[in-house]
Amino acid sequence: MKLVNRGFILVKPKQPFLTWANGLDDVIQFDDADEMEGNCYLIEDDFLELEPVIERNFKSIFTHELLAVTDDESEWPTERKMENFNNWFHVEAGSIVVDLQKTNLISDDIFE
Repeated sequence: MKLVNRGFILVKPKQPFLTWANGLDDVIQFDDADEMEGNCYLIEDDFLELEPVIERNFKSIFTHELLAVTDDESEWPTERKMENFNNWFHVEAGSIVVDLQKTNLISDDIFE
């Protein structure tokens, strides 16, 4: 086991996100009763308050979550502000990340 020098934000969709995603595709439909898998975003590990960390990162997270559904930006909501982020996503955070794998971590830049 290795302690990683990062904290995390776990983001799970709420019903407004699911409603938007369901409006784009008739084949795949999501329901908030489903056990939705969240996405984990690594952040600094020594944050004292979560709100400033989310404020600094919510636009990148919002973009990533929208890209997971469609890369057609014309389909994205025009209002991508902090208030909308909070309405669309449930957020949990923690300051300890432990890598249980024996292989080395590999990272790749997805945003420029």
